Amino acid sequence: MELTATTTVRKPAAEAYTFWRRFENLAEFMAHVDEVRQTGGQTSHWRASAPFGRTVEWDAEITEEVPGQTIAWRSLGEAEVPNSGVVRFVPAPDTACTEVSVHLVYEIPGGELGKAVAKYFGEEPHQQLDDDLRRFKQVLETGEVVRSDGAPWGKRARDEFPQRPARPLSPDERAEEEIA
Repeated sequence: MELTATTTVRKPAAEAYTFWRRFENLAEFMAHVDEVRQTGGQTSHWRASAPFGRTVEWDAEITEEVPGQTIAWRSLGEAEVPNSGVVRFVPAPDTACTEVSVHLVYEIPGGELGKAVAKYFGEEPHQQLDDDLRRFKQVLETGEVVRSDGAPWGKRARDEFPQRPARPLSPDERAEEEIA
């Protein structure tokens, strides 16, 4: 699975980079990340929620770092979900904002069947990455993830409100709407 997403935050690149580089901050806005612990200067330990109430853990190392601009990483050893990626922080033309882009590659357990099952249960990876970046923007700009009255519990609300990308209604869904 290969994913990319970008957002613009109203903060300088150095500030956005510094917040992200404190890996323990990532659990604040990444819906499936429960904890990230720095284990060395370039290494960290991750714990994340997976479908069906499972938890996955892995170690990762930074493979490239340009302070204020780039953090690239890869998982180490026999990770249950092998992954790698890069996040870039590029000053926007107005200089008050930063373009934050993420490129993520990972192997979904179960291959194509695992992808299909995840989508069926509302775990659409592209939507999740977009939502994570939206929450990153909120945390950086306001200091918190903005919650609505409909989902005040944050990460716990995932079970009640599975996320799916926008799409037209299927013929069956349209028929249900017409009946209601």
